[in-house]
Amino acid sequence: MRLIRPVLTARRGSARPSVLAVATVTAALALTATACGPGEDTASDKASSAASQASDGEITIPDDLKDRLKEHGIDLDQWKNGEWKNWDKDEWLREAKDFVNPIIEDLWDPDRMRDADKSPERPVDNDISGDVGVTDPTPAPVQAAGVRTPYHTNAAESGKLFFDSPEGSMVCSATVVKDPAHPGKSNLVWTAGHCVHAGKKGGWYRNIAFVPSYNNSGMSTAELQKATKQEIAPYGVWWGQWAQTSDQWISQGSSTGGQGAPYDFAVLHVTPEKGAAGKSLEETVGSALPVEFNAPAVPEIDSMTATGFPAAPPYDGQKALQCADKPGRLSLTAQDPTMYRIGCSMTGGSSGGGWVAEGQDGKPALVSNTSIGPATAGWLAGPRFGKEAKGIYESVSKKYAGQ
Repeated sequence: MRLIRPVLTARRGSARPSVLAVATVTAALALTATACGPGEDTASDKASSAASQASDGEITIPDDLKDRLKEHGIDLDQWKNGEWKNWDKDEWLREAKDFVNPIIEDLWDPDRMRDADKSPERPVDNDISGDVGVTDPTPAPVQAAGVRTPYHTNAAESGKLFFDSPEGSMVCSATVVKDPAHPGKSNLVWTAGHCVHAGKKGGWYRNIAFVPSYNNSGMSTAELQKATKQEIAPYGVWWGQWAQTSDQWISQGSSTGGQGAPYDFAVLHVTPEKGAAGKSLEETVGSALPVEFNAPAVPEIDSMTATGFPAAPPYDGQKALQCADKPGRLSLTAQDPTMYRIGCSMTGGSSGGGWVAEGQDGKPALVSNTSIGPATAGWLAGPRFGKEAKGIYESVSKKYAGQ
């Protein structure tokens, strides 16, 4: 997704209707929702579309998806042949219940995936002084390190999220997480809310698809020019069958002021583009992370590791990187939950990527996701998962509990 620049000045945006003036703030800070920007729409529109695979191998559309499409006057044939590019305000579905994402087979081909990594960049002040609430000093920058290849061996749960917006093809990062309704067979993916929904002035993004272990062998940009889809997406392309983000993000999420950032998370239930012999996403990649909804307080956490596919310069979005740092606290408003913050050089494209720390059982767990950071890079901030995040997670799990 593009670099979104929430500008914090003397008035801090709140995730509630009210805002709190901060007279002591003199410097403006541009925070970016660190997904990254539009690429060229180079792929031709494919004709095959579906949301599940029938037992006889024929592609079918579930009745509930057909009904949701019909409710909004969407003709499936027109949609898969390019109608999804219609971003007219009246056609852009935004309510929580309105998510639809029919599969357009092979839409995300190697060229389109590779080209969905362009991102603008504008230097802004890195200072966060004068905030309200509890904020620790700005962390020292941490240089992101490349994840060792193959990515599947060292970060099997991580991957890239692709989607379309009014500005073009976009990218984020995401993480495979466990599903309490399907132990060992999860199809759940965790990302940022702004990677699936535009917030208060927009609606659901389209053609949302997850690619675990994208560019698994860490090929260079030049090598990727000739790479096959199997080489780029060795564990398949998984389309969002259902998505949920917080009510706060839908109603308050904004490209200015950091509004909604403490609630900037989302959960996807995914399905394979072309079927996977009945295997779930977790079985396919061989791993999924538990989600910690009551992570220890900041002083008790020695280190968090953020993983993502940064695409804004100096990075190109083609390789997975990580930052490990002891977290600090970041408060955007006194009313909202305090966020985690770490030093990290990752840029646009890393949004939605998982933050991993030791859970209460002593094992690695997902405790946050990348949400915002300054356009100049240097640090990232992510929400602390609480009751809102847990409610979304459990809701998506229960929706497919009997399937």
